[in-house]
Amino acid sequence: MPQFFLNKRLIILLVSIIILVALIGFSMSEREELSWPEQFLKDTTGWVQNIFSKPQQFVAGFFEDVRDLQNTYTENKELKSRLDELAKLKADVEQLKKENQELREVIDAETSLRDYEPIHATVIGRNPDQWNELLIINKGEVNGIEQNMAVVTSSGLIGKVKSVQQFTSTIQLLSSMDPANRISAEIDGDETIYGTIEGYDQDRDLLRLKRIPHDVKIEKGQLVVTSGLGGVFPEGLPIGKIVDSEPDEQGLTQVAYVEPGADFYDIKQVLVVKRVAMQPNFNELSEEEDK
Repeated sequence: MPQFFLNKRLIILLVSIIILVALIGFSMSEREELSWPEQFLKDTTGWVQNIFSKPQQFVAGFFEDVRDLQNTYTENKELKSRLDELAKLKADVEQLKKENQELREVIDAETSLRDYEPIHATVIGRNPDQWNELLIINKGEVNGIEQNMAVVTSSGLIGKVKSVQQFTSTIQLLSSMDPANRISAEIDGDETIYGTIEGYDQDRDLLRLKRIPHDVKIEKGQLVVTSGLGGVFPEGLPIGKIVDSEPDEQGLTQVAYVEPGADFYDIKQVLVVKRVAMQPNFNELSEEEDK
């Protein structure tokens, strides 16, 4: 009996294998229409796939959008940083262009000046409370700077050296209200007219040229330069041009108002001029007068 059941099971297994192989062969054969079990299985599988594919596509699309947003934010941040760097670079280029132009103008002025040795310097300090009075340059005693030396820009005289330190110097501008700030000057013309720059009219932004003889004729637009007779400044440094004149308070001399050639407000590069000619000893004049 057991041998019968064993053979029966073996027969059922073989028949099942034969049916399975037949079904596989049948399903793999080229047919125009599918059997209803195959259609049911495919329709069910497609329906289930369609149900799960939409949420999957939504979730995948959401994370992809988040990733794109993060990438866009990062790229936008980098672009802003590059724009800031570009703006800074553009400002640096403009500043370099301006400094280059100033240096070129100074060099051009240097070749036309005479009777002194120029020392180039850069303005490194300026007190807002004394903006029209003083400024500090980066050259001092070690560079050959001495007190009372003239200081010019490419546009003309701006002042003189007030005090000297080892590596820096303080410059007193012509616009200073110091009454002791005097410069021997002359008016160019058919006849040389001498005077002294004394003081600054802040209301009109003009220099006062005093001690002009009352009987000389002064014309608007005449150039004013240093005379070189003061003993420290060389001759011929441009100061400005005449815009007006009037008798002084006593009526014995005239006062001319001079528009400065240089801009006292915006000064970056300067030349300190060292007079080549021998400086006169004014004490000898005093001694001669005493004799």
